Amino acid sequence: MSLELNLAMILIFCARCTDVSMATMRMLLLVKGQRFKAACIGFCEISLYLMSLKYVLDAGIHSPLNFIAYALGFSTGNYIGSYLEEKLLKGHIVVEIITEETQGGKDLAEKLRSKGFGTTVLEGEGRDGPRLILKVICDRKDRFAVAEIGKQAGGFVFMADVRNVWGGYFSKKK
Repeated sequence: MSLELNLAMILIFCARCTDVSMATMRMLLLVKGQRFKAACIGFCEISLYLMSLKYVLDAGIHSPLNFIAYALGFSTGNYIGSYLEEKLLKGHIVVEIITEETQGGKDLAEKLRSKGFGTTVLEGEGRDGPRLILKVICDRKDRFAVAEIGKQAGGFVFMADVRNVWGGYFSKKK
């Protein structure tokens, strides 16, 4: 393999890793309503995409390694983008825990509160009877801790992103 081919493969791989990671961040910023930042990232993203695609198409069928570099860059970019999203984007998430309306459900709410998570308890009705619905709006970084507490108590747990939060109870975790 020539030096030129090796450099082209590295360039394609790196460009795809970067542009796919940027695409992930752009979509998340759009969901959070940050259109201007998303547009700026989109400009850079598509520029890198077109550059890497040009290298692959110019080489044509004579260099299947460029196709492999392109595909590997895409898959690696997805991984990197999701990792960056987890580490960089701040915000809140709502974790809902549905549990039986028993003393255990009430104890679960108290356990969450004792760990510093504001918890709202609603009453509901499930197929097999009354339920408690515990709603916890927490920082994204705390979502798995809250979910784990709910799972250990035997609750049905789900999470959803929250676009904006005003007021409420947020304290330092103990």
